[in-house]
Amino acid sequence: MVLTSSPAALPVDARQQVSRLMQRLQDDICARLEALDGKAKFREDRWERPGGGGGRSRVIQQGDVFEQGGVNFSEVFGSHLPPSILKQRPEAAGHPFYATGTSMVLHPRNPYVPTVHLNYRYFEAGPVWWFGGGMDLTPYYLFEEDAAHFHRTAKAACDRLDPVYYPVFKIWCDRYFFLPHRGEARGVGGIFFDYQDERPGLLYRPEGQAEGDPEQLASEPPSLQVRVGSRSWEHLFQLVQTCGDAFLPAYVPIVERRQGMEWGERERQFQLYRRGRYVEFNLVYDRGTIFGLQTQGRTESILMSLPPLVRWEYGYEPQPDTWEAKLHQVLRQPQDWA
Repeated sequence: MVLTSSPAALPVDARQQVSRLMQRLQDDICARLEALDGKAKFREDRWERPGGGGGRSRVIQQGDVFEQGGVNFSEVFGSHLPPSILKQRPEAAGHPFYATGTSMVLHPRNPYVPTVHLNYRYFEAGPVWWFGGGMDLTPYYLFEEDAAHFHRTAKAACDRLDPVYYPVFKIWCDRYFFLPHRGEARGVGGIFFDYQDERPGLLYRPEGQAEGDPEQLASEPPSLQVRVGSRSWEHLFQLVQTCGDAFLPAYVPIVERRQGMEWGERERQFQLYRRGRYVEFNLVYDRGTIFGLQTQGRTESILMSLPPLVRWEYGYEPQPDTWEAKLHQVLRQPQDWA
């Protein structure tokens, strides 16, 4: 039996609350990043979506810290959801939808400063609603203390709501931000979750397995077989708010530690090569990219996650016992950072 939510389970101003949160996150993050960069400012473009809704895209370019980055807010609605969503929640078919969220990708100039991604989102479609999102770190040169700080900050945020969250969301992130055709992770992960609503059952709800296939579940590690009771809209809203507010404490100290490190052409070329992996993931696997394109979102805003410069090299293998080789090794085997 599929459990669905009733509109009565939502606060009267649910959409307004989430919209205000997503815009506030955008404002807070942009203000702190501008101060951190010290040179460049965000350019804002307000846009409207054919069919309903719109957003505001903010892009920073050619700064002292950030070569390019974007922090976007969107709030869109329409008559029907795209196939990528209906595959997961078929009971939403035939219903108008509402979706809002904040998404961000930052590509620093210094190769020792990691790229970072954040996305938090909320959907409603007829009888169903859900929250999703997360944040993850993509270093080019790995400092274990940076990865540990990022993960511990994310864990502390999750633990404020429920200590069962971080272990599941961490593995979920490792699995989601993975390039199967390369056999490696995009970065060192963080947290990721999706399709979180009031239905009791499995906390882990990967694409195509919302209710949990018993046979597939049996092959999963015990850490992914966590079950939760019915959770309120307010609880999950607080989870997104708490995790969203954890971003700046998780990332800013890393930038401040690494920004002053000297780098040269070798480090720059490796950074551009690794950015190629970022492009591959975002164009082939990323759900936000797929959803945005399928719902006729603003193309410039959807693709703002791509780096300004990138390169590919045929058959590249790092030299043994180098920092580059160390990163390649870690990306092929998930680590416990927290």
